[in-house]
Amino acid sequence: MSMFQRIGLLLRSNINSMVSSAEEPEKILNQLLIDMREQFINAKKQVAVAIADEKRLYAKLNEAKKTSADWEKKAMLALTKGDEGLAREALSRKQEQDSLATQWQQQWIAQKQATEGLRESLHKLNSKIGEAKRKKDLLIARSKRAEAQKSIQQTMGGLNDNSAFDAFERMNDKVEQNEAEAEAAADLAGELSGSNLEDQFAALEHESGTNDALADLRAKMGLGGPTVKTPLALGVQDEFPVPEIGIDVNEKVGG
Repeated sequence: MSMFQRIGLLLRSNINSMVSSAEEPEKILNQLLIDMREQFINAKKQVAVAIADEKRLYAKLNEAKKTSADWEKKAMLALTKGDEGLAREALSRKQEQDSLATQWQQQWIAQKQATEGLRESLHKLNSKIGEAKRKKDLLIARSKRAEAQKSIQQTMGGLNDNSAFDAFERMNDKVEQNEAEAEAAADLAGELSGSNLEDQFAALEHESGTNDALADLRAKMGLGGPTVKTPLALGVQDEFPVPEIGIDVNEKVGG
């Protein structure tokens, strides 16, 4: 199992555990990002180790090539001195280094390919973490909106309960009853304090004024009949017109 496969397995295990725990979505997503960043740091360290191994193999390859070149120079020097045996020995050592260099090169190429794959996987993991962060913000916003809508629906559900409106109706009836009782108590208090007597006198005065106006109108129209004005207020002496009687002053009494 590769390093990134182990990381993926660990992340999936953490995700399943947290999602099953029924915690708050924001808390879960934040913790997941923390875990992903920690795994990214570990993966980055592993990639750094792989790169170091690649560099070490490349150094071994260059060292073997340099040693091979040195033995070749020594063989050439031996030939210039006329020592073929020493030249053969030097060439034999050169061939050993060439073989070793070939092996180092094979190891270095394999390690280089693995390192490039790890680099690519590391970049992908970094991109996924960035994408996860953006999705986290969106998911948190959606979660908060869903919670708000849920709260509103619960509130509206409570308002739709008829018992609340029934309570308002009962309270309205109670207030109306209290108002009626207060008005009745005020009327009763007025009657007991004599205000009803004043109302009766006011009614009489109004009726007197109406009778006077009616008498004046009859006189104006020549309908005849005595004009009698009723008193408008106590203590005021009104006129009571009496029909005129014709008397001749020259008429003798008893004559």
